[in-house]
Amino acid sequence: MFKIKKGDTVKVIAGKDKDKEGKVISVNPKKGAVLVEGVNMITKHTKPSMANQQGGIVNKEAWIDASNVMVMHEGKATRVGFKVEDGKKVRVAKTTGKVID
Repeated sequence: MFKIKKGDTVKVIAGKDKDKEGKVISVNPKKGAVLVEGVNMITKHTKPSMANQQGGIVNKEAWIDASNVMVMHEGKATRVGFKVEDGKKVRVAKTTGKVID
């Protein structure tokens, strides 16, 4: 089970975008990477297509390694653990011990 889920608010703890916060757009557990809104922006040159008639240069988010982000819980960055409650596996914030989802 992956510790970061789509929709989580995360804080970048390493790299060029250190200390930035954003919402997780997508998660790739196989690569161990996440897409975070407004973080690790790249410029991509695109050809004209049916979806994008104009083509040109587009700014978009690139994948960032999951080890470089921490989940934000109650305004603080925290590590994530797991606990079984009522027969369900839930994510728990290590700083407070409270259930995240």
